[in-house]
Amino acid sequence: MYAVIKTGGRQYRVEPGQIVRVNKLEAAVGETISLAEVLLVKDGDTLKAGTPLLDGATVSATVVEQDRAKKIIVFKKKRRQGYQKKQGHRQDYTALKITAINQA
Repeated sequence: MYAVIKTGGRQYRVEPGQIVRVNKLEAAVGETISLAEVLLVKDGDTLKAGTPLLDGATVSATVVEQDRAKKIIVFKKKRRQGYQKKQGHRQDYTALKITAINQA
Protein backbone atom coordinates (compact mmCIF):
# COMPACT_ATOMS: atom_id res chain seq x y z
CA MET A 1 0.00 0.00 0.00
CA TYR A 2 1.29 3.44 -0.89
CA ALA A 3 0.04 6.99 -1.40
CA VAL A 4 1.20 10.10 -3.21
CA ILE A 5 0.96 13.22 -1.04
CA LYS A 6 1.63 16.87 -1.67
CA THR A 7 3.28 19.13 0.89
CA GLY A 8 5.48 22.18 0.56
CA GLY A 9 4.91 22.37 -3.20
CA ARG A 10 6.38 18.91 -3.79
CA GLN A 11 4.92 15.45 -4.24
CA TYR A 12 6.11 12.38 -2.32
CA ARG A 13 5.36 8.66 -2.70
CA VAL A 14 4.97 7.30 0.84
CA GLU A 15 4.38 3.92 2.47
CA PRO A 16 3.60 3.06 6.12
CA GLY A 17 6.79 2.84 8.18
CA GLN A 18 8.81 5.01 5.77
CA ILE A 19 10.74 8.10 6.93
CA VAL A 20 10.41 11.06 4.55
CA ARG A 21 12.18 14.44 4.60
CA VAL A 22 9.80 17.26 3.63
CA ASN A 23 10.08 21.03 3.69
CA LYS A 24 9.84 22.45 7.21
CA LEU A 25 6.45 22.07 8.89
CA GLU A 26 5.42 23.86 12.07
CA ALA A 27 5.16 20.88 14.42
CA ALA A 28 7.03 19.70 17.50
CA VAL A 29 9.13 16.52 17.59
CA GLY A 30 6.95 13.57 18.61
CA GLU A 31 3.73 15.26 17.49
CA THR A 32 1.33 13.34 15.22
CA ILE A 33 0.14 15.26 12.17
CA SER A 34 -2.37 14.52 9.42
CA LEU A 35 -1.58 15.31 5.79
CA ALA A 36 -4.83 15.91 3.90
CA GLU A 37 -3.48 16.65 0.40
CA VAL A 38 -3.54 13.06 -0.90
CA LEU A 39 -3.37 12.72 -4.69
CA LEU A 40 -3.40 8.93 -5.10
CA VAL A 41 -3.80 5.75 -3.03
CA LYS A 42 -2.89 2.24 -4.22
CA ASP A 43 -3.95 -0.73 -2.09
CA GLY A 44 -3.22 -4.09 -3.69
CA ASP A 45 -4.88 -4.03 -7.10
CA THR A 46 -7.15 -1.05 -6.44
CA LEU A 47 -5.93 2.39 -7.48
CA LYS A 48 -7.80 5.54 -6.44
CA ALA A 49 -6.73 8.83 -8.02
CA GLY A 50 -8.14 12.23 -7.18
CA THR A 51 -8.95 15.15 -9.44
CA PRO A 52 -6.64 16.59 -8.12
CA LEU A 53 -7.20 15.50 -4.47
CA LEU A 54 -8.91 12.43 -3.00
CA ASP A 55 -11.86 13.38 -0.80
CA GLY A 56 -11.58 12.07 2.76
CA ALA A 57 -8.17 10.43 2.32
CA THR A 58 -5.46 11.36 4.81
CA VAL A 59 -1.96 10.24 5.72
CA SER A 60 -0.96 10.14 9.40
CA ALA A 61 2.65 10.83 10.30
CA THR A 62 4.79 11.39 13.38
CA VAL A 63 7.43 14.12 13.44
CA VAL A 64 10.79 12.43 14.01
CA GLU A 65 13.18 15.36 13.57
CA GLN A 66 13.38 19.10 12.85
CA ASP A 67 16.80 19.88 11.39
CA ARG A 68 18.80 21.54 8.63
CA ALA A 69 20.34 19.77 5.64
CA LYS A 70 24.03 19.79 4.78
CA LYS A 71 25.46 23.05 3.52
CA ILE A 72 25.64 23.56 -0.22
CA ILE A 73 27.94 26.10 -1.86
CA VAL A 74 26.57 28.48 -4.48
CA PHE A 75 29.42 29.94 -6.54
CA LYS A 76 28.90 32.48 -9.31
CA LYS A 77 31.61 33.79 -11.61
CA LYS A 78 31.81 35.87 -14.77
CA ARG A 79 35.06 35.32 -16.56
CA ARG A 80 37.28 38.27 -17.45
CA GLN A 81 35.08 40.63 -15.43
CA GLY A 82 36.67 40.18 -12.02
CA TYR A 83 33.31 39.09 -10.58
CA GLN A 84 32.90 36.13 -8.29
CA LYS A 85 30.51 35.50 -5.45
CA LYS A 86 30.39 32.61 -2.98
CA GLN A 87 27.35 31.84 -0.83
CA GLY A 88 26.29 28.95 1.37
CA HIS A 89 22.79 27.63 1.99
CA ARG A 90 21.23 25.15 4.46
CA GLN A 91 17.63 24.08 3.87
CA ASP A 92 15.35 23.47 6.85
CA TYR A 93 13.50 20.15 6.80
CA THR A 94 11.13 18.01 8.85
CA ALA A 95 11.59 14.23 8.98
CA LEU A 96 8.26 12.39 9.13
CA LYS A 97 7.60 8.72 9.89
CA ILE A 98 4.47 7.61 8.03
CA THR A 99 2.22 5.69 10.43
CA ALA A 100 -0.99 5.09 8.45
CA ILE A 101 -2.74 5.75 5.16
CA ASN A 102 -6.47 6.34 5.69
CA GLN A 103 -8.69 6.09 2.60
CA ALA A 104 -12.19 7.43 2.21
